[in-house]
Amino acid sequence: MYSTDSAVPQKLAAIKISPADDRVEQVVRNRLIFLMSGGAGEAATADYQLQMNVTSVRADILDDEISAVLKPSRVTVTATYSLSSIKDPKVLKQGTRSVTALVDIGNQEFAKLRAYRDAEDRAGRELAEFIRADLASVLGR
Repeated sequence: MYSTDSAVPQKLAAIKISPADDRVEQVVRNRLIFLMSGGAGEAATADYQLQMNVTSVRADILDDEISAVLKPSRVTVTATYSLSSIKDPKVLKQGTRSVTALVDIGNQEFAKLRAYRDAEDRAGRELAEFIRADLASVLGR
């Protein structure tokens, strides 16, 4: 699956990913392109199409409204994806993956926004790693 002698890296580099709808989906998309192409960018000619939908949900871990210290929270990023061949419209893999990143939220508004954004970025990058592993396992068969 991770061997450079097999055809999997070339197959991964030949995947075209659907355009992103929001910032978190763009993080996942960009990381996937980097991982699958080895930093060479998106495939000019593709043999496979990856349709992907990414959502992000923020939630508090503790229901403590009067706390004056950092409040623990979490961000869960979920991707639903479908890999199909372009030559014949055959679905090779469908799946859903989720990653949760923990974050401590302070009282300052900008720090709060930045902390959520950093948590979304961390979860999005890790989610891309999981999706890449799923795709590599399918294309390696």
